[in-house]
Amino acid sequence: MVNKKHLQIIRQGVDAWNEWRRKNPELRPNLRGADLHEADLYEADLSEADLGKANLTQANLGGANLGFAEVSEARVGGANLSKANLTQANLGEANLSMASLCEADLRGANLYKAILTQANLYKADLCMVNLGEANLYKADLSKANLDDAVLYKADLSKANLGGAVLTGAVFRGAKLCGADLKRVNLYNRNLSEADLSEADLSGAYLCVADLRGAVLRGANLSGADLSGAHLDAAQLISTNLCGATLSGSTVYGASVWDIKVDDQTNQQNLVITPFGNPTITVDDIEVAQFIYLLLNNQAIHKVIDTITSKAVLILGRFSEERKVVLDALREELRKHNYLPIMFDFDPTTNQTIIETVKTLAGMSRFVIADLTDARSVPQELQIIDTHCRTVAVRLIKKRGEPEYGMLDFRNSPWFVKGRYEYETAEELIASIKDNVIGRAEEKVKELRSRA
Repeated sequence: MVNKKHLQIIRQGVDAWNEWRRKNPELRPNLRGADLHEADLYEADLSEADLGKANLTQANLGGANLGFAEVSEARVGGANLSKANLTQANLGEANLSMASLCEADLRGANLYKAILTQANLYKADLCMVNLGEANLYKADLSKANLDDAVLYKADLSKANLGGAVLTGAVFRGAKLCGADLKRVNLYNRNLSEADLSEADLSGAYLCVADLRGAVLRGANLSGADLSGAHLDAAQLISTNLCGATLSGSTVYGASVWDIKVDDQTNQQNLVITPFGNPTITVDDIEVAQFIYLLLNNQAIHKVIDTITSKAVLILGRFSEERKVVLDALREELRKHNYLPIMFDFDPTTNQTIIETVKTLAGMSRFVIADLTDARSVPQELQIIDTHCRTVAVRLIKKRGEPEYGMLDFRNSPWFVKGRYEYETAEELIASIKDNVIGRAEEKVKELRSRA
């Protein structure tokens, strides 16, 4: 409970309070739970005072001395603490939302679970501060000194850390979603398991940084230096790595999907093996996991063998009527121990479709193309004819359907000569072994004998 005499003195003004402190240096002020909202305490001597659970909202504490003070669970929202001395103060679970802590001295302070949403910590000294599980959402930490600060599981979502000094800072498990970390120096910092989704780390210095298990989904790491960084088990999904340096990084177990890279991205000597194992390096982060699985997982060998020896790509018109025939064809291929691959291509010339057709056809044993009411099929066959000249292609169509004048692959040696024509799906299935599969397999053998 608050000491009423102490509360009465401080309400007389800062001059009276500071004079009383000078005369009674042995006393520890007890203002626990005191209502001091909007109080003018500019340059007040509150060192070692007990302000736990006090109401200091909108108070003016600029230049005040709160060294070693007990301010846990206090309400300090919107207060002015610019240039205040808060060294070794206990601010655990205090609410400092929207407070101004510009150039405040917080060295060694305890801010465990404190709320600092939208607080202004510009040029504040947070050396060796405990910010574990603190909420710093949208806080301004630009040019703050965070030397050896502990930010374990702190929420720094959308915080601005531009120009902050972070030597020795520990961000393990911190939440930095959308944080502004442009050009920040995080050399050898511990960011393991940190959530850096959508964070701006462009131009950041992350050499030898510990990013094991970190979430970098949608993060901007363009131009960042990650030389020797530990990215084991990190999530690199839709991450921008254009112009980034990843040379010598460890990427064992990293999840890499839809990343952005360019000619300036340095991916040399990426270590794909776990610590303690013989070192294996590759020069492409997107294929790192695949290479590791190839080397260490027999199941992958079986999958690749299955695909290359049994996969059959089916091309055709995916209208309601035509899909019935293609589905029947797919089911029959399964009965013959093939692995049918069917993809609904929209007519387009974009690079994604071209690469998809090349990839699927390239891994297939042969291709079956139904030309009935074809629309996108001519384009897909042209891609195969141009880029996949070791894959056998069997053309089929419904009897009586018109030919497409642009479809002329008679001089393409990887296409089975002629087209097989059928009247119904039942007729197609009944003769599939001899007229479709058999003729395609003959072409496969012919092509492989030439290789």
